[in-house]
Amino acid sequence: MARNDIRRAPPTKSSRGDKPQPSRLRRFVGRLFVWGFALALLGAMALGAAVGLTARSLPSFSELKGSQVGQTIVVRARDGTELVSLGPSYGRWLASNEIPQVMRTAMVSVEDRRYYSHFGIDPLGLARAGFVAATSGKSVRATSTITQQLARTVFLNNSRSLTRKAREAILAMALEWKFSKAEILELYLNKVYFGGGAYGVDAASRKFFGHPGTTLSLPEAAMIAGMVKAPSHYSPTADREAAIGRAKVVLGVMQENEAITPAQADAADFETLEFAKESPQNSVRYFTDWVLDQLDLLLPENSAPIEVWTTLDPALQRAATDAILRNAPGGAQGALVSLDRDGAVLAMIGGTDYVTSNYNRATKAVRQPGSAWKLFVYLAALEAGYTPNAEVVDEPVTIEGWSPRNSGGTYAGKIDVRTAFAYSKNTVAAQLGNEVGFSAVAGMARRLGITTPISTVPSMVLGSNEVRLIDLTRAFAVVSARGAAIEPYGISRITTNDGQVLYKRDAQQPPTLLAAHVSAGITDLLQSAVSIGTGRAAQIGRPVAGKTGTTTSNKDGWFLGFSSGITTGVWMGRDDNRAVPGLQGGTAPARAFATYMRSAVASRPIEKFQTEAVLPTWQIEPDDEALMSGSPADYSYIDEQGNLVTPRGDAAPPPAEAPAPAQGGLVPVAPPPAANDDFLNEATGGQGPG
Repeated sequence: MARNDIRRAPPTKSSRGDKPQPSRLRRFVGRLFVWGFALALLGAMALGAAVGLTARSLPSFSELKGSQVGQTIVVRARDGTELVSLGPSYGRWLASNEIPQVMRTAMVSVEDRRYYSHFGIDPLGLARAGFVAATSGKSVRATSTITQQLARTVFLNNSRSLTRKAREAILAMALEWKFSKAEILELYLNKVYFGGGAYGVDAASRKFFGHPGTTLSLPEAAMIAGMVKAPSHYSPTADREAAIGRAKVVLGVMQENEAITPAQADAADFETLEFAKESPQNSVRYFTDWVLDQLDLLLPENSAPIEVWTTLDPALQRAATDAILRNAPGGAQGALVSLDRDGAVLAMIGGTDYVTSNYNRATKAVRQPGSAWKLFVYLAALEAGYTPNAEVVDEPVTIEGWSPRNSGGTYAGKIDVRTAFAYSKNTVAAQLGNEVGFSAVAGMARRLGITTPISTVPSMVLGSNEVRLIDLTRAFAVVSARGAAIEPYGISRITTNDGQVLYKRDAQQPPTLLAAHVSAGITDLLQSAVSIGTGRAAQIGRPVAGKTGTTTSNKDGWFLGFSSGITTGVWMGRDDNRAVPGLQGGTAPARAFATYMRSAVASRPIEKFQTEAVLPTWQIEPDDEALMSGSPADYSYIDEQGNLVTPRGDAAPPPAEAPAPAQGGLVPVAPPPAANDDFLNEATGGQGPG
């Protein structure tokens, strides 16, 4: 049988069914691509989740509008001019359609030209920055987008760490996710810092150009947009030429981006720009410090930006500053307080130089008033029954071992009260104080607003008690107001930046602290002191009533007086209480008073004083029987503690003199209801007795 040999051909490549094996490199690249894609996808998902969650947690648009860094307080004069701005200034919020188009285009052109095409971060800008850094070998900072700048302004600090930059990028994309481009630009233009404490376009426009941001011109908008890069360098108040140079760069960029035409760029004239004048920051700060201390009383628990509208008259403040600087002796300080007829503070000087010393001598310093204190002595005497024409004797006197002397050492003998006051006779004041009671004098001082401790030793009649200038000026203002209580105040209203009224001082109905015949009588005496007495240097060509005050060794000089409804007090002396050669109340202080008052009353009508005293029946009739015939409703009196006593039924006799403490000391004289502790504290900016 034949054998069949079957030979099998070797299998061909195609017959195995196996594909060629990839090289190791191809396998690595493939795996890298897969894993890279997966990681990129996961990263994108994580980034998207982070941006989404961040967007959900962002405040609403209205909440972001109201968010600020710190409280801003703008203090304004009575005519609306800005006296001082504290904290960041945000101006008025401008809606997108209120911001001039030139301002929007200028900012976008110079800060983020691809603003309307990116999603919060600018990949092209980042790539360009990276390329420049790689090719030049220099470190180049990538320009942050407007959205990134907004995120940093609102939510972050200025740290340059990678962590902060990553958070900034996420916040920027979240802002783009949640808000429209118009809303983001509106937020940015109202919050970005432009220098000088100004945040936002409106604040910058008002600070640098003196008008609202809604009326910005092209060159003004270019200058403001240019400040963002370096506010302290490109501010026109810091370097005008640098600010103009930067603004021209902004115009060039705007022209490149076709935001403006070459003709518009050429027409922008920076040389004719009018810049806002800087607010004075010297003497006016004494006043603003005083009123700002009162905000906690008027607006407790308030942190919103506010505007404080005050009573200060800028023209009179300048006149007061000039009067003090021109008349204060070398090495001496000077202070001045000027009150309108309702107590509004028109001017306040707390020292000769606020920069050197911000201590307010008008409201804080306590000094001996000398003979200016005699106001209270003679008021108590008039209330006890004396008249300006009553006879007194100027002669040597000793009271409890104390023997006062007149200036010059001479004595006039028999004179009337008017003459004794006009020439500031110390012996007569001592006799009157002793007769009516030193406690009565203390009560009168407390009633009219003196808040410092009052001693009743006999020498108190010559001004041994220390007082504050604002308190003593207030007392003279009561006389000017014919006995009506006066409360010095400096704040008329407080508003928000958009005009909402948070506080407004109501019209006052002040109680009467002095009877008509008493205020008329003391006005007669005060007028005589200026007309023929120690205050002649205070004459201004119209009726003036006032009193000088000089302390031992010429350490303090005072003049306080009033005319045409304005009451002004002036003090001069040294902080170290050393003598000032030649300083007397009738010299430098009286001259400063006259210098200031000529300006203060220039636009006011001349007013004659009411000096005709119509005495109550009990002072006219010679005996008690005649007193009993009067009507009890016709009169009232004030006891030595300063309390108003209104008779009920039968008429009460005038108050009896209370004996003075044998060894002197402090008398517990409480203010009357018309001038209680709250009343005095508010009047003096929260400073109670002490």
